[in-house]
Amino acid sequence: MTSELPHLSGHHRDTLLQIFQHPTSYNIEWHDVLSLLEATGTVEQEHDGKYDVRIGDEVEVITKPKHKDIDVPQIVDLRRIFTAAGYDAVVKDMEAKGKED
Repeated sequence: MTSELPHLSGHHRDTLLQIFQHPTSYNIEWHDVLSLLEATGTVEQEHDGKYDVRIGDEVEVITKPKHKDIDVPQIVDLRRIFTAAGYDAVVKDMEAKGKED
């Protein structure tokens, strides 16, 4: 996967960086995550508030949080699915470019 992602807006890239941030960010908003998921894969909303998400070959069922921000276990799940789809390399490239500025 390349770091050139024309299908991702700056906002999507920021959300992706937040997901991979260490230490873990505690203020990643659900609507930002949902928008990123829709930009990087397919999302189908189920009737019970769950979302079937496919990014590359990875499939995950994600539950909409009760509050506006996602929780740490959801961040861990998102890191796993994005890593499996190759986005960890993209994040490393974005971080490296940010450090060059």
